[in-house]
Amino acid sequence: MTKATSCGGVVIFRGKILLLYKSYKNRYDGWVLPKGTVEQGETHEQTALREVKEETDADASIIKYVGKSEYSFYSFHEQIIKSVHWYLMESENYHSKPQKEEFFVDSGYYKFHEAYHLLKFPNEKEILKQAYDEYKKLRSANRWGKKTR
Repeated sequence: MTKATSCGGVVIFRGKILLLYKSYKNRYDGWVLPKGTVEQGETHEQTALREVKEETDADASIIKYVGKSEYSFYSFHEQIIKSVHWYLMESENYHSKPQKEEFFVDSGYYKFHEAYHLLKFPNEKEILKQAYDEYKKLRSANRWGKKTR
């Protein structure tokens, strides 16, 4: 058993959420949130920002920590237990460009209900709900957006 840590972001611009579509060798892998592995010497925040930029080319900033999800999978007959730390992020615009090297073939911003139904993994759906609830609270308190911070 090996433990691994990743970090990612729920990136929002004008109420819409940034998702990535992964397809390896034309096999459906599904829609996901941007995330990736912590590199040596990086903080969780640095990893989340780097991975969002690498995987989506979006310029985003962290608003707040949302929470942690955990899951396990098998790789080469070894169980991997993965923890993912998630951050609510704000993008500067709707720009995104999927990272082809990671087999991302599409990306885009979607309304909450669309994003929720597109996401492949239940743990990412749960994180999306938590992050979007935080976004709505901040927006209703006029604490969302570059001009109000």
